Amino acid sequence: MKKILLVLVTMLFIFSCGSKDQAAGKTEDKPTETGEKTYTIGVSLLTQQHPFYLSLKDAIEKEAAAQNVKLNVSIANQDLNKQISDIEDFITKKVDAIIISPVDSKGVLAAVKKAEAANIPVITVDVPAIGVDVAAHVATDNYTGGKIAGEEMARLLNGKGEVAVIEYPTVDSVVQRIEGFKEVIAKYPDIKIVAIQAGITRPEALTAAQNMIQANKNLGGIFGFGDDAALAAVAAVKSAGKEDQIKVIGFDGMQEARDAVTKEKSFAAVITQYPEDMGKIAVDTTLKILKGEQVEKNIPVTPGIFTKEGEKK
Repeated sequence: MKKILLVLVTMLFIFSCGSKDQAAGKTEDKPTETGEKTYTIGVSLLTQQHPFYLSLKDAIEKEAAAQNVKLNVSIANQDLNKQISDIEDFITKKVDAIIISPVDSKGVLAAVKKAEAANIPVITVDVPAIGVDVAAHVATDNYTGGKIAGEEMARLLNGKGEVAVIEYPTVDSVVQRIEGFKEVIAKYPDIKIVAIQAGITRPEALTAAQNMIQANKNLGGIFGFGDDAALAAVAAVKSAGKEDQIKVIGFDGMQEARDAVTKEKSFAAVITQYPEDMGKIAVDTTLKILKGEQVEKNIPVTPGIFTKEGEKK
């Protein structure tokens, strides 16, 4: 009888301790029905003020749900200090991995190193981090996209004329686009890049386009680093009454830009990215890394081009 009472008391004590732990919130991620751990991924995106990043966020969330992954999503709103703070918060919360699209390719260096020092792998998407070796980088092949834009501009201008560029100099993905564009244009001795100005937001891009049009009377083309820059350039060209003279090429290919290529005379083409593919690949690559599988360090997604004749991949 004493042995029976001792067993009962022991069982009650174990049950009581377990109940207290749960009440105190001492729970851990449990394996799924298939025996796999449920991972938590911190996601820091550059902005949600652009359709590209809206699509990217949706794709990440959709794939995470399909893979039974928990997400902690923060939006940096193009504020480097906020992004650094968000990454540090992910580290404090001990997430399993971090996916980021950096606000500043060099400015996130210290935060990324801090995450990796905590054994948290960092995967960059769309925009790379410079000066640190991340676990993987998933992005449009921006350099190739810039070259495609350069070839299209040369075709539109019949190999001669003046062009201008609206840039975003602190983001390496944009720098790669511009470098690819410039490489191709350099092959055409009768085409000159007469102006390059920053225009990060649509209002800033509009001002830049207006200034370049006014300063260069013979301007024949404008390459905008993204949809907002290109759409602003189209508005400036229209306002200046130069739709027959100036051709605009953009980059991103969200629906607003595609519609404008179809409707607006001066908007000749837009290089198309595929954020839906990039978001899915980013989550899948992160899971492979967490499971100890080998992945490519750089995973490029080839861009296409959308013109008045339709899309070409």
